[in-house]
Amino acid sequence: MATQSPFSWAAQALPDLAAQMAHKFSNSFQPPEWVVDEAVNRMVLFLNHVLMSEPEAMARLARQKGQRIELVWERVQLQLTPTPAGLLARGHFEGFDLRLTVTEDSPVTLASALARGDKPKVRIEGDVQLAAEINWLIDHVRWDAEEDLARLIGDAPAHTLAQAARQAMTALRSFVAQRPGTGLRTGSAA
Repeated sequence: MATQSPFSWAAQALPDLAAQMAHKFSNSFQPPEWVVDEAVNRMVLFLNHVLMSEPEAMARLARQKGQRIELVWERVQLQLTPTPAGLLARGHFEGFDLRLTVTEDSPVTLASALARGDKPKVRIEGDVQLAAEINWLIDHVRWDAEEDLARLIGDAPAHTLAQAARQAMTALRSFVAQRPGTGLRTGSAA
């Protein structure tokens, strides 16, 4: 006679409960404005760091200097302007040349998609040429974390840590893909 574990409900209920709690938390929690502002500053610095490793990306952005790009996700709005040097500067402007609005409401679903290596669903408004350049950047520019880490701790330890991180990311993608109810396939391309 097969008996069911008294904790079998937890395997089904906990992921749903966690998603509901994350959604409620994201709707009710508003960090202080200075925290958001500083986080955005750090994100722009990081984007520029990544861009500086790719001369073609900087050349493409330099051709778009002065354009107004607005990124929107729920309550978060980020305004950027390409500089003549081919980097990004925070902007504070009315209107936009290109607005990219992430249409996914759930932070959990968005994080899952990013963990799988998928692009989030985005509504695009504005300049088609600028949108094509931004899409090229998204498709071709990648952060080489191993190279940055090697500058701090050396090549061999950086390679070992990067390899461990890649294995962990593969395991995370596999876990997300196999979650019941997500409708994802295990063999999806990253």
